[in-house]
Amino acid sequence: MRVASFNLENLGGPNDENQDVDPRIAILRPQLERLNADILCLQEVNGTNVPKSAERNLSALDRLIEGTSYQAFESAHSVHPETGRLADKHNLVVLSRWEILKVDQVWHSFVPALSYSPVTALPADGPPLSMTWDRPFLHVTIALPTGARLHVLNLHLRAPLAAPVAGQKSGPFSWQSTAGWGEGYYMAMLKRSGQALEVRLHIDRILDLDPSAMILVCGDFNAEEREVPMRIIGASVDDTGNGALAGRSLVHLERTTPESQRFSVIHHGQKLMLDHILISHTLLAGYRHFEVHNELIGDELFGFANIGENPESYHAPVVAEFDLSPGEDQ
Repeated sequence: MRVASFNLENLGGPNDENQDVDPRIAILRPQLERLNADILCLQEVNGTNVPKSAERNLSALDRLIEGTSYQAFESAHSVHPETGRLADKHNLVVLSRWEILKVDQVWHSFVPALSYSPVTALPADGPPLSMTWDRPFLHVTIALPTGARLHVLNLHLRAPLAAPVAGQKSGPFSWQSTAGWGEGYYMAMLKRSGQALEVRLHIDRILDLDPSAMILVCGDFNAEEREVPMRIIGASVDDTGNGALAGRSLVHLERTTPESQRFSVIHHGQKLMLDHILISHTLLAGYRHFEVHNELIGDELFGFANIGENPESYHAPVVAEFDLSPGEDQ
């Protein structure tokens, strides 16, 4: 079994005539085929508007996987939590060679929206904000050929970019004051960590119902291993200080690759591992190896400033391989 995760970086546009799709397909399709995945988790799949229809679809993704083995896979996708329809941007998608038994979407199911009163907002007497997560995460239960069930959580946490503060921004990426920017950054960290907490609470609920459940968590965490969101989700014994909770911690598969290869994004010359696959201890017996396909990625900061419509993704896909031979799937 090969399970892969790939942030496609805004695949698709507002309508079917989007001219960006064809050049992107030429670059991205070989990457997807190389993954040779049985389960493929995708982030940043945009919804496309169909003329004379209020419903969006995933036509850009359909075109991307056309003619590949993924075209015949079962699929599940997230929806906008307030409309129940595909969002215009950043939908999550899971494609599976095997039967998808159940699809759950989690968005403030465990952690309520945060009530927050900004201290630098202008005017200063505004009402408290209700801070919600940028996106839900997707929980897909898949029937493996061994008869076992695999719980796959596909997520995309908020990027570490300062959240808007009323009256403090002078442009899309510029601020009126360092205090305003600082508070916006603090608010973004609250959102990212809050969603990570919800992922952890959902994992605990799965284990409450079935302590032997096989769980795989993947996606764009927008955080490296020792940052707060990863520590919340991973719940290592080093952090909890309780050996009795070891079975609820997750294993970081990237640790099995050479340190020089542990990067999925390059930002301003800095190599960062932001895309991850974590597994429950119940999957360790069949685990074989982990790959990061980072040969093609360039520096995202340079690319956004100088390249314009780059057909590539600035994220590297990651893939984990497991042996599902009898006796190794428990």
